[in-house]
Amino acid sequence: RVSYVDTGLATIKLKAQDSSGRQHLITLKLNAKYPTEPPECLVDFPVQFAISWMPQNSLIDIFNQFLAALESLKEFWDAMDEIDGKTWVLEPEHPTRGATRRRIAIGSNVSVNIEVDPRHPNMLPDCYFLGADHVVNPLRIKLNNNMHLWDPEISLLQNLKELLEIDFPSRAVIEKSDFAKDCGICYAYRLNGTAPDQVCDDPRCGQPFHQTCLYEWLQGLPSSRQSFNVIFGECPYCNKVRKSNESE
Repeated sequence: RVSYVDTGLATIKLKAQDSSGRQHLITLKLNAKYPTEPPECLVDFPVQFAISWMPQNSLIDIFNQFLAALESLKEFWDAMDEIDGKTWVLEPEHPTRGATRRRIAIGSNVSVNIEVDPRHPNMLPDCYFLGADHVVNPLRIKLNNNMHLWDPEISLLQNLKELLEIDFPSRAVIEKSDFAKDCGICYAYRLNGTAPDQVCDDPRCGQPFHQTCLYEWLQGLPSSRQSFNVIFGECPYCNKVRKSNESE
């Protein structure tokens, strides 16, 4: 179970496998007051890992609490693994076990951000659609109209499919380049680790942009106008009026 021990025996890494076969690590940092004080415990969890500790306890007690915590998060990780394996996740690019958010591609320049509650992974997550209004508005309507159909007995991904009445692009048959388009201003897909999250609303245009790039572009246009932290100006491609928030 020991993955690493430093020469001073102050840092110990223990490995464990949950019942779904996922590998996990816990890093224990022992200070000079150990075992009167518990070691610092570092884990990649979506929730806080608080241990119960008495001076007579040992590292085995912490490890057993670690194992119990892994099983309590099994359904959350099962749900996220299904999403990661069967859909195109745009962000985060390399999700950690502690990541509760996924931005899932729905189509060309259309995606949904979901925020999953790790304690209740089979409940309806917070959903935020990204894309042109004429595409995402029908999805919002379907979600609102079908919300009562959410079934906690089936998987999170299957529920999303049924509520939105869609099939998410599959990693098995569709290339990421089919819907992951570069920003129309900086001509890159990732900017500081972020994919384009703004799209021109004109159906004939649909050009994607990074929010930061679009905001800076609109700031530089003499015809743009600003209201608080929202700026309005023309799309660099089709001249349709766009708006962008300073921070979203």
